[in-house]
Amino acid sequence: MHATTRRGFAALLAAAAASALGIGAAVAQVVIQERVMPAPLVETIPVAPGSNYHWVPGHWAWQGRWVWNRGHYIVGVVPAMPVAVVETPPPAPGAGWFWVRGHYVWGPGGWVWRPGHWVR
Repeated sequence: MHATTRRGFAALLAAAAASALGIGAAVAQVVIQERVMPAPLVETIPVAPGSNYHWVPGHWAWQGRWVWNRGHYIVGVVPAMPVAVVETPPPAPGAGWFWVRGHYVWGPGGWVWRPGHWVR
């Protein structure tokens, strides 16, 4: 076998061995940059205006930025905020996009899920 062919064959063998051992080509990792929701604010719950009033706790909502919706009383039942939905973000539309995780907000009929989405 010619010396050049032997060197090429040896390089090919080394690359195959490195690949089999997980050495060599790096695995690309997807990094998702988020617009992270701030920690909840501490609110002092005032005395209810009546016996049929129930407290809706304050919470963050995305409105082009994170905005705190203050807690307030309503007439009616206030269930606990449901557990967040686990989302798998789709690929970013391009560089410079940030992921906003899905979250619940209080709506006219109770807690409403707002799915995650990409923003610039």
